[in-house]
Amino acid sequence: MVPHETSPSSSAPAKPAEKPALRNEDAAVVAQLRNAYAKVKEQVAKVIVGQQEIVEHLLIGLLCRGHVLLLGVPGLGKTLMARTLARTLNLEFRRVQFTPDLMPSDITGTDVIEEDPETHRHRMDFMPGPIFTNFLLADEINRTPPKTQAALLQAMQEQEVSVGQKTHQLSLPFYVVATQNPIEMEGTYPLPEAQLDRFMFNVRVKYPSIDEEVQIVKGTTGTVTGEAASVLSAEQLLRLQELVRGVPVADDVIRYAAQLVAASRPEVSREVDKIHKYIAYGASPRASQYLVLGGKGRAILAGRYHVDFADIQALAAPVLRHRIVLNFHARADGVDSDEIVRRLIQAVPHNGRPTSK
Repeated sequence: MVPHETSPSSSAPAKPAEKPALRNEDAAVVAQLRNAYAKVKEQVAKVIVGQQEIVEHLLIGLLCRGHVLLLGVPGLGKTLMARTLARTLNLEFRRVQFTPDLMPSDITGTDVIEEDPETHRHRMDFMPGPIFTNFLLADEINRTPPKTQAALLQAMQEQEVSVGQKTHQLSLPFYVVATQNPIEMEGTYPLPEAQLDRFMFNVRVKYPSIDEEVQIVKGTTGTVTGEAASVLSAEQLLRLQELVRGVPVADDVIRYAAQLVAASRPEVSREVDKIHKYIAYGASPRASQYLVLGGKGRAILAGRYHVDFADIQALAAPVLRHRIVLNFHARADGVDSDEIVRRLIQAVPHNGRPTSK
């Protein structure tokens, strides 16, 4: 059941009852991140036209040590966007094109036998794969068999790779951006829900507007091309990731995130008309964790050191759209997961009471 409790009104920002004082050094880092975010957007805009919300979600995922799945048809600049962001953050970038014949060792690495030039004795050495990087772009992740998908997703979760009898730690920061074509599904291996759940965000990359497409054509068909410059270092990014974890969150905001996720579960929450009849399975508690954690990252990027209700609502779609499993009624009525999330936000206000039944 969704609890009926009273919370702050939607007009007032939610602040912790006992808000920890922000240390001077942390305040300086928050200001630094705010300035760096503005510079990152400025540098990315030299190469990427529009897509500001996508860039924000990519940055939030990186700051929260999560991973992002990008959905979009070919030609929308997903690869260029990831490469440009890695360049602005001065991160080592590698791209793997996933194909049906790709093996797990092709991305994780493998043990090879080499001869010692001095002793002429053979020894086993580990040859790292492309996963040993800071920023990995897994292009068309649904085109490789489940065995290879599982090898990548295990590294995403554990931040380590097991080859033979040895376990190799990945260097930090480690960030995976995977792409997927939502239209062409022939000859693909769709990720199961349990593996989709490992991605913090599921972000849909939309077509550009006419004006944006005009700018894209002008910028890519001439002799002068934009180039992004580095803004942050890997060491600074690790410090910012620690800072994001320390952002305080009011209990009311955490409860609202939990109630929003719980309302997506037909078997445990109050039945909500026009929502639950379309849902086969609701989101797991990992969705609540990522809503709050993502809210921290969004607040920091906005220069705030507290999470608001609006942060939870703004991230509800990318967090929930791949965690809610729809049934045949949704397909028959043309209702997608984004529409379900929109109805959940309307049905679960800040006091946790559904507006319809």
